[in-house]
Order: sequence, then structure tokens, then C-alpha cells
Amino acid sequence: MPQARTSSPPEPSPARLRRPPPVVCLAVAWLATRALMLWLLLHDEWGPLGGGGVSREVHKHYFRWYVTLTHGGFPVDDPMWQYPPGAGPVLLSPALLSPSWLSPALPSLTYFEAFVALTLAADALVAMALVRVGKRPGRSLHGAVFWIAGLPLLLHIPLVRYDVQATALGVFALLALSRSTRACGAFAAAGALVKVWPALTLLGTPRGRTTREAWTAAAVSAGALLLVLSLAFEHPLSFLRQQGKRGVQIESLGGTALALARRAGWPGKVRYQFGAMEFTGPYVSTVAALSLLLTAAAFCLLLLWRLCARRWTEATPYDAALCAVLLFTVTSRVISPQYMIWLLGLAAVCLTSRHTTQRPVAALLAAAAGVSALAYPVLYTQITGGTWTGCLVMLVRNGLLIAAAVLSFRRLWRSSRSPTSDSRPHTGQMP
Repeated sequence: MPQARTSSPPEPSPARLRRPPPVVCLAVAWLATRALMLWLLLHDEWGPLGGGGVSREVHKHYFRWYVTLTHGGFPVDDPMWQYPPGAGPVLLSPALLSPSWLSPALPSLTYFEAFVALTLAADALVAMALVRVGKRPGRSLHGAVFWIAGLPLLLHIPLVRYDVQATALGVFALLALSRSTRACGAFAAAGALVKVWPALTLLGTPRGRTTREAWTAAAVSAGALLLVLSLAFEHPLSFLRQQGKRGVQIESLGGTALALARRAGWPGKVRYQFGAMEFTGPYVSTVAALSLLLTAAAFCLLLLWRLCARRWTEATPYDAALCAVLLFTVTSRVISPQYMIWLLGLAAVCLTSRHTTQRPVAALLAAAAGVSALAYPVLYTQITGGTWTGCLVMLVRNGLLIAAAVLSFRRLWRSSRSPTSDSRPHTGQMP
């Protein structure tokens, strides 16, 4: 009998054999984009890149606080110091890369160089965490792609702000939730002591045991860390007296309204105070109070969502964290360009899950990040001068943030209430 002919599987094409793995492509992209960001930082003195103003934060303020912290105390009566006590160890950390205290013969970096190096290390850890989660079954590498490609939209600003370190703690808190609720709470607590907002990463934890464990771990960790910081440094809560004095920053929603009012004849002025360019003049305090009321309203909306939510997917805690931070950012009296780092990081976490509802929100945030870099540092003189160009740029940026906030909350609400939601009924545990 003739033997049956068996067909051999087609051999892969040479082009397909040579295609590098996605992780290698992401690593190359990270190296290339971060090299570009470093190049921009080296040319920071160029006018369109800020005229040296972007890196001045580390050279002038961070280093001054570093010197104060090395003497065992937080800055007191310094109007520029507005950060929780957890920021202290972050600002002291560049000393780890300056080992001259071990031996004068050892080479050491300057404070500025060490700070940038540690910021890049934190950035790389975020990217690696997103890649690791994205490679799990049912997950996606889109989050890693978004973080690697999105951060350079802010030019070199992320390298000289400690918001990358704070964002790393918030990202780690969310990514740890599916494996260890206690680790999630601990990371959230550490982040909250550094920059406050990472506490919002716990908003979307499912009811029941998951919430109890995560929130309890956060409370215990925050108490322990605050105790250690109180024993190590004097005046750990000195930042509170400065927060209440802040006015309306020119890049906030209220600032945009006041800039337009100034074009119509309002006599207010722009002044540098509390580390930002803020408006002074009639009705500024009213606008600031209105911003606080909007923040309170945002909190009530999030609380209402929490009470009414009935269904969770693996992405719900991620989506809720992004929505919460976005709402608090939009209603704040201050919307500095580095705040976009937080939102890009949280959006990247959302995109690691195929169940997220925040994909269009992430696209809006990427656009807002690009416009933020246009506002600062490229066109900052137009913003501070209140020209029509400056007003238009801020209207676009803040319009994108408002649209993202409204869309984020709407999609979060529907996903946790809709009978067709792709999730199991509430059990108090992560799916």
C-alpha cells in the first residue's frame, strides 16, 4: 500500500526568525528615549528648554533641603517646603551614590548627578515591573509601552523631579495587589508619606478581606514609618503650615480662568511664591476656595462610587486609582507639569490589564502630557505673560484633563454597575 504522505510544517521565514522579542524591543526603546531625555537635560540652558530653570529645582531647592536634612531636621518656616516627611529620605538618597564618606579616595557623583541617576533607576524599575506583569497570562505589555513612550513627552522634566520615585511606589502598590494585599498597603503607605496621592491607590480594593488587609497594612506601615521619621528628624510635619498658604497656580483650571479674566481687564498679577508662579489680586482667594470645594465634590463622587460599586474585575482597582488621582489633580489649585508623571504611571498600570476601561483616558493623558511640555518649559513666558497664545495652550491642556476626568469617572461607574460587566459578582476578593 502506498504510504500516506505527511505534510511537514512550513518553515518560518528568515525575517520572522530575526525578529527580536518584545522585551528586547522595549529595552532598546527605554535606552533610546532616556538617552534623549538626558541629552535634553544637558542642554537645559537652551531657552526653549527652560533656560536652566528645569534643573534649578534640584540644584537649588533639593540640595538646600538635603543639607538641612543631614543636620537632623526638616525645613522649618521655609515657604518652599510643602512635602510630607517621606520626601526626606528620597532627597537624602543621592548620598548613597557619593561614597566619599567611606573613603575620600573613592570617586563620587555630585548631588545633581546622583539624583538624576536614582531617578533613572526608579524609572527603569517601573518599566521592568510593568513588563513583568504584562508577560503574565491574560495581561498586556501595552502598559510598559505606554510608560516608556509616554514619559519622554514631558521632555527632561521627569529626570529632575522626585515624582518618578513617588509614582514608582504607587505603581508597585497597584501591581502588588493581586499577589499580596499587605505589600500593596505597605507600598501605598510609603508613597503617601512621600507625596500623599499614592494613598488613593487603595480606593478600588474590593470590599471584604482584601480591603481590610490592604488598608490595615497601610495604616500600620504609615504609623511605623512616621514614627521612625519622627525619631530621626525634627519637625516632620512642618510642611502642613505651608500647604494652607498656597494660592492659585497659573497652570491650574482656576489659573486659566484668571488668565482669561486678565485679558478682559482683571487687574491681577503673576508672582513667584511658594515655589510656583501664582496669581495675586482680587478674587484669587475666591477661586482658591472654589477649587477646594471642587476637590471636596470629587471626593464625594468617589465615595459614592465606592458605596455603589457591585462588580470588580482585575482592572477595577487600577481604573479607580487613575480616576481618583485624575479628579484630585484637575480640581487642585496647583497643576504642575510633573503631576502628569503620576497620571502616566497609573494609566500604564491600567493598560497592563485587558479588562481596563481607561484606554481612551490614557490617550487623552498622553496628549495632555505633550501639551504640558509645550506649556512648560517651551512657551512658559507666554503662560506667565498671559498672552493669547499662552491662554490657548492652557485651555487645550486643561480641556484635555477635564475630558479625561469626566470620561474616566463615567467609564469606571458603568463598568462597576453594568450587568454586562466582564466580572464576577462581588465576593470581597480579587477575581
